[in-house]
Amino acid sequence: MAVVGDDAMIGQLVHDRYRIVEFIARGGMASVFRAQDTRLDREVAVKIMHQGLGDPEQFTERFQREAKSAARLNHRNVVAVFDQGSDGPITYLVMELVPGRTLRDVMRHESPMPTLRALDLVEQVLIALVAAHDAGIVHRDIKPENVLITPDGNVKVADFGLARAVSSATTATGKTLIGTVSYLAPEVVVNAGTDARSDVYAVGAMTYEMLTGVKPHHADSPIQVAYKHVHEDIGPPSDARPGLPDYVDALVARATSRDRDRRSADARVLLQQLRQVQRALREGVEDDPELAADLRPSLPPVPMPDGDEDTAPVGVVSGAGDSADTELVRGSGAGAGTSTMVLGGATARPPAPPGQDPTRGAPSPPRRPANGAATAAPKPPGDNRQHSRRGRVLLILALLLTLLAGLGGWYFGIGRYDPAPSLVNMTEQQAKTEAEQAGYSFTVGSRDFSETVPLGSVISTNPDPGDRILPGDTIEAVVSKGPERYGVPDLRGKTVEEAQAILEDTKLELGTTREDYDQEVPAGQIIGVEGVAVGDQVKRDTAIDVVVSLGREPLDVTDYTGQSKDAAVSGLTAAGFSPQVQEAFSENVAPGIVISQDPSSGQVLRGDPVTITVSKGPELFAVPDVVGKKRNEAVEALEAAGFVADPIGRGNFTVIIQSPGGSSMQKKGTTVSITGL
Repeated sequence: MAVVGDDAMIGQLVHDRYRIVEFIARGGMASVFRAQDTRLDREVAVKIMHQGLGDPEQFTERFQREAKSAARLNHRNVVAVFDQGSDGPITYLVMELVPGRTLRDVMRHESPMPTLRALDLVEQVLIALVAAHDAGIVHRDIKPENVLITPDGNVKVADFGLARAVSSATTATGKTLIGTVSYLAPEVVVNAGTDARSDVYAVGAMTYEMLTGVKPHHADSPIQVAYKHVHEDIGPPSDARPGLPDYVDALVARATSRDRDRRSADARVLLQQLRQVQRALREGVEDDPELAADLRPSLPPVPMPDGDEDTAPVGVVSGAGDSADTELVRGSGAGAGTSTMVLGGATARPPAPPGQDPTRGAPSPPRRPANGAATAAPKPPGDNRQHSRRGRVLLILALLLTLLAGLGGWYFGIGRYDPAPSLVNMTEQQAKTEAEQAGYSFTVGSRDFSETVPLGSVISTNPDPGDRILPGDTIEAVVSKGPERYGVPDLRGKTVEEAQAILEDTKLELGTTREDYDQEVPAGQIIGVEGVAVGDQVKRDTAIDVVVSLGREPLDVTDYTGQSKDAAVSGLTAAGFSPQVQEAFSENVAPGIVISQDPSSGQVLRGDPVTITVSKGPELFAVPDVVGKKRNEAVEALEAAGFVADPIGRGNFTVIIQSPGGSSMQKKGTTVSITGL
């Protein structure tokens, strides 16, 4: 197949199977088309890679390998990969055709997005990435254009693995790095390798843009933007959009830390953190310093001071959260070199040097006798060594007690617990099997509707994934009943009050009411619903718009008297009436012309009859045949029939000629000439 432009691809048959139907979009790496799979008779999306992405053989080999990896991802939030291959110089990928819009399209209309709306969309992106990261696949090109949103609000992520195939090919050829600079992680820019945390960074940058309506970094050129990711932190979203809670800032900061060791480890960890934020938002928490502190990226490790510095640290082991009963205090300045350990509120000091009061920081003064002379206190031999040994023993005991307290705190606070497994999005049976194999009991606490989790799958668990749980404990799950949908009831013939009660019972709402005339439904009753059809499944609390009847429509009547019958019938029918035609003789009105109309003015209800009387012209009668009759007899016969006799000739002659002739139809009063001999 010859290489052609996007428009010229329309109608082409790729690999004797995929008929290109319509151009959809063009990106930096490929163009996307709607196509018909002629073998399976289904619509698909065909992505045709641009030329010049590296050595053809090397690129094709890597492209095929990455496409196969992506095809392993069978997940409802991932665009399915059906096929891949080459047709001459064309390298293509066949994917599920997803109706709807990209996240970029949605952001154009909604940014800055409501916080929960943005995070709910990001949640579905992360669910897709969890499946990928669990399978060892890193996306490498998360951006709004690769996030597809179906008409019912479901999110699907596209192009898994393709960025790796393309970037590797271009790197091999020494060309420019391919990627979307607004979402590139710093390590990608400096070619330090990518992993799941690179996807986490891209999700964080995308979340920032969704919340603020602006990209996280701006510069005059793409390369400057890329290096801003390396040298500048992405600021808090609340700087661009005041009023965002502190924990939302913290979530974005965690995801977009330039040091990837301080980011969320992968999509699963970020998903758990995002769900903490969602819960706080739904509970209406304005600010939560504790949650914000927990989410913010941890500080880089502080190097321990050298031995010649002013402080000498003493190691302390404590339970989870570092109990307030255990504290490390470091001296400084004049007190350099001394460290104090506090255990349960009691202070233990290093043993005092010989001759020094162990309860004070300076040597004890010599005792003086009553006369004021100074005398040395008696001191048995070896006393210094005994004090030193006792001090060391006390210090060791203090350290052992501290270690035991720390170990005990660690065990009872952390050590005896396991992280709860992630059962979210598994089917109920899969989750039960997974939990029991891990040594826990499983129970369904409730079943709730969900817009994102399929029927029969786990929405959430208590404890949450990763939370602490003891071996043998029970994991309580909330299982999805699927999307909450209700059928639109038939409201025809109901009053508005009746319809409102029916909709409330069906978990729906009455929307707008529009009035219209109807030939069949009496005034005040509902003609039907608008925007949906009876029986359609819609979300809870959907507003159902209805049309209320005003009854039959009154119409103005046009008078067609004096016009032709055809014009009258056509005009009355077009106006919505039912024309009724009568005929009558008329001496004055020509045949086929309307003599009268009833009614001829005012208003009549649509469909009602309007009667027109159409002229048949004057009434005609047969002229008597008087030929052969005597004049007087002929005159008498003609006048009796209503005609005027005009005899021509003398005496009582016999009629030999009559005009008009006998039996001809004439109106009464017509003159009939008779001629005789």
